[in-house]
Amino acid sequence: MPTSTAKAAKPAAKNDAKSEATQPKGTKIGVVESDKRDKTRKVVIAYQSMHPKYGKYIRQRTVLHIHDENNESKLGDVVEVAQCRPMSKTKFWRLVRVVERRSAAATALASAKEIV
Repeated sequence: MPTSTAKAAKPAAKNDAKSEATQPKGTKIGVVESDKRDKTRKVVIAYQSMHPKYGKYIRQRTVLHIHDENNESKLGDVVEVAQCRPMSKTKFWRLVRVVERRSAAATALASAKEIV
């Protein structure tokens, strides 16, 4: 009997290690594209997919409107978002955490674009 429980414990330990290395199920990581609205951010998730006929990789992106209750994220930040109940007509996602703060570099880049 004890040998079967020991065998069952080993795969569970492997699954725990895999889940810690990856992001939680149902979450996505993207970059804040717009922070102009109160408690709402526009997040872009960029990815590449292969064309079914030609095999060329195509750059694509998904734009999500997310709910940011405390206005924590700023323009250019890398954020993690998760699905939630509908907050409005377009908002079905909420902010989980700010992964990396890049807002200072993004504002410097935006101001450089305005000068040129």
